[in-house]
Amino acid sequence: MTGPSRRPSLAVWKFASCDGCQLSLLDMEDELLALVEAVKISYFLEVTRAVAPGPYDVSLVEGSVTTQEDLERLHRVRAQSRFLVTIGACATSGGIQSLRNYAAVGDYVAAVYANPAYIATLSSSAPISNHVPVDFEIRGCPINPHQLLEVLTAYLAGRAPRIPTHTVCQECKTAANVCVLVAGATACLGPVTRAGCGAICPLVGRGCFGCFGPAATANTASLAARLSADGAGPADVVRIFRSFTAGAPEFAKESAAHDT
Repeated sequence: MTGPSRRPSLAVWKFASCDGCQLSLLDMEDELLALVEAVKISYFLEVTRAVAPGPYDVSLVEGSVTTQEDLERLHRVRAQSRFLVTIGACATSGGIQSLRNYAAVGDYVAAVYANPAYIATLSSSAPISNHVPVDFEIRGCPINPHQLLEVLTAYLAGRAPRIPTHTVCQECKTAANVCVLVAGATACLGPVTRAGCGAICPLVGRGCFGCFGPAATANTASLAARLSADGAGPADVVRIFRSFTAGAPEFAKESAAHDT
């Protein structure tokens, strides 16, 4: 609990990621000004080199765990964080880098780096929740800044966050988009992907890439059957499910079922 004269402390941590979710926080602009009056930003290297020691009331963690050093640092972050929130596809599902999980990492290292012997990495890229307890997840690539604001506001108010768990399809219906899957036979993960982006890809005639990960009611087998009926071969179905959230259990299981 926090006293009336003390602002809760906020820390923002980066692991293997592109920084896009941290930038979503900075992009809130007017809301950010109100936020910094309600919380004390104690650790946020994207913004300032000034660091206040923990423990921290809230930690936002961006990125996946890909090295032993990352793993050790993550345990230190968890130990000094009262409420830990993972932000973005990398932190919640392993991100685009989880594609490494489907191949021999040594082959990648040998192909990319001139001196592979200097590269120390884990054999897989994993979400934060695989390693430490997580109090809440905010999905997306990048995250929806309004969802982040809702989670922080809910914490300050002592209530549960109100984050939608329905699908992108419902966002399409709300926006009166023509269904790219039904009308255009375009491969789309909208029926199994959690809402949050505003159906931005279908809005411009492209299929959903699944950036927000599986919805609570995701029926991936049904969607895979529809994709196959529209002409997608097994390799196509695998590719569709192995994208920004390839490491999400529901998507990983479905892609493995077609990986012949």
